[in-house]
Amino acid sequence: MLALAVIAVVFHSQILGALGGYLVQDDAPQKADAAVVLAGDGWGYRLLTAAQLERDGYVPKVLVSGPDGAYGLHESDLAIPFAVKHGYPEGYFVAVDHEARSTREEAMALLAEIRREGIRRLVVVTSNYHTRRAGRIFRQAAPDLTIVVVGAPDRYFTARGWWGNREGQKTFVTEWEKTIAGWFGI
Repeated sequence: MLALAVIAVVFHSQILGALGGYLVQDDAPQKADAAVVLAGDGWGYRLLTAAQLERDGYVPKVLVSGPDGAYGLHESDLAIPFAVKHGYPEGYFVAVDHEARSTREEAMALLAEIRREGIRRLVVVTSNYHTRRAGRIFRQAAPDLTIVVVGAPDRYFTARGWWGNREGQKTFVTEWEKTIAGWFGI
């Protein structure tokens, strides 16, 4: 036991970094029919990452996930003006409003629109820590589509330093809880 404790102390950064790194499964940006921005990033990193993919010519449009929420607005009602304020044309974006409350429900709501639009190759943009789980959910729900997952930076979480701040710690614990629950189909 003492040897394990010493190993844990000596290699804590490597162990914690590996655990954080497992959550991140980020693909390189690739050309696709569209990008979709998953909801849940109030800082706009996901949205601006997707907008830059369009600006760089990877995708011709960005679908913006819009669950209903605060004060009768959908997240996309706030997100698209935010991107415009940051210099991206409003025409880049398509709001996809829905009532989903989980990544799995969100995938199902978004995939209905994605299929209506005839999209076959999709870039899913989400926070870095959410890439592995979101990619698995979308690939399971749509095995007929080519899914590429691109991670946006997060204000508090990095795979190699999440333990250095309270918000990063909470993000790590919550994402691992959801990851493990997903392994059991919950």
